[in-house]
Formats: sequence, C-alpha cells, structure tokens
Amino acid sequence: MTEWILDRTFRGSSGDVRWAALGPAGRAPVVLLHGTPFSSYVWRGVARALAQEHQVFVWDMPGFGASERGAGQDVSLRAQALVLTELLDHWGLAGGTAGPQVVAHDVGGCVALRARLLHGARYRSLALVDPVALAPWGSPAYRLLGRHGEVFNQLPASLHRALVREYVSSASHQGLRPEVLDRLVEPWCGEAGQPAFYRQIEQNDQRFTDEIQGRYGELDLPVLICWGAEDSWIPPAKGQELAALIPGAELRLIPDAGHLVQEDAPAALTAALGRHLRTG
Repeated sequence: MTEWILDRTFRGSSGDVRWAALGPAGRAPVVLLHGTPFSSYVWRGVARALAQEHQVFVWDMPGFGASERGAGQDVSLRAQALVLTELLDHWGLAGGTAGPQVVAHDVGGCVALRARLLHGARYRSLALVDPVALAPWGSPAYRLLGRHGEVFNQLPASLHRALVREYVSSASHQGLRPEVLDRLVEPWCGEAGQPAFYRQIEQNDQRFTDEIQGRYGELDLPVLICWGAEDSWIPPAKGQELAALIPGAELRLIPDAGHLVQEDAPAALTAALGRHLRTG
C-alpha cells in the first residue's frame, strides 16, 4: 500500500485537521480538496506529480480520514468552507491579490465555491473535478442513508463495512485495487468511524449548493471543469450545465473514468490539471 501520511495538525473551528505540504516552499501553491466518502488519499498520485512544479497542500476535512471525528462535530459543507478559509490563513495563502490555485473534487467543489463566493477566499484559479455544485444532487443511496442514519448506524460492524465497501466501489468505473479500497473504507469502520460515516451524510444536503448556485456567474478567475465520462454518481451532463453558468469555464471529459477520476485515470487528470495550473 502506498504510504500516505498527513504529518501536521491545525486546530480549526470544527476540530483537528490533519494536513501535509508536498514540494519546496516558495513554489506556486496548489490546494487540493477531496470529496465524500473519501480523503486526501485519493489525491496521492496527482499531488506527488504536481509537486514537481508546485507546493501542494493536502488535508483531510474534519470528520474524514485522519482528521478529528467525534459526536456533536459540525462536518457540514457550510462548516468545511469556513475551515478552508482558516487553513488558507494558517498556510499564509490568504493575503495578497492572487491566492493559491485550488483543485476540488466532489463535495470539495461545493466547499471551494462557498469559500470563494460567501467568505471572500482568493484563488488564482479553480479546477473542479466531478463537483457537487448543481441541484439536484445526491444518489438515491446517499439520500436513503442521510434520512435513516440512526437506523443504519445500528448495523453490525461486518454489515456496515460491507455497505461502505460496496458504496465506495461504485465510485470507480475501472474498479479499485483491493489495497486502495481497504484504505478508503477503513476510516469509516470501528467505534469512531461507523457513526462518522452516517454523520457526514446526515449533515449535508442540497441547501448548501442552493445558497450559491445563482452566483456562479460572479466567478472571475480561470475555471477548469474535469468530469469522468463514465461517472455514474453525477452524470457528465451536469458538467456541461455547470460550464455554461461560469464565464469562460473550460470543460474537459476524461475518457474511461468514473466519479473517482483520480483512481480511474490519474495520468489524464494530472495532464489536464498541469496544463490548467501552468496557464491559470
């Protein structure tokens, strides 16, 4: 299994956030945001490749991966956007006029958009990868889990693990390698992980994109939208719809990739992001 360690901790408004920086300080900064139910681990290959030319910041959102997970914790998309603004300040990336280049996947897209549109976060450019950005969103399974989280949280540990494995597996068109699937599933198992899985679903719904969807025309920076051509979680047509709402946005479909483009087509995604970051 590829080693992936977030070696630093930031105390944010929603708990401890584990993060890491790849590449020498002083290079143009890039911030990567993961989605649900994943972690920064999905960015490991892309992050290491981008770190050849950039300083790359990766982090696990509160309630996810290696970051703090606990009862009563606010892990909503509203809270995650606030944490992102806190991290940008902590990293010294909030000042100036340009800001970092930001790459965001799945619900990370909503987080990045909320931080920009509602909290004034500055980005030099923005890349959205199969983002949660437009209504309606949430698969039937996601909505079912969110409505009945208390019931599903009572599943025996073995059945819960099987459910999470099947759910995570469905994000890939190519099929996840066993060691990758294990790494993505493990944080959601055990005494802390099982309730955390349902907690983050229960706390998130469409209102967090409804609050910003009408403002996408205000985005005044280079925007790249990448979409897995075989995404079964959010159809590629949503990418076309989103690109039409953002002035000057470029849409790039990634062939033979599902929702987890980072796993299905890492080379193609890295190439697309590299071109965007060099010109953005």
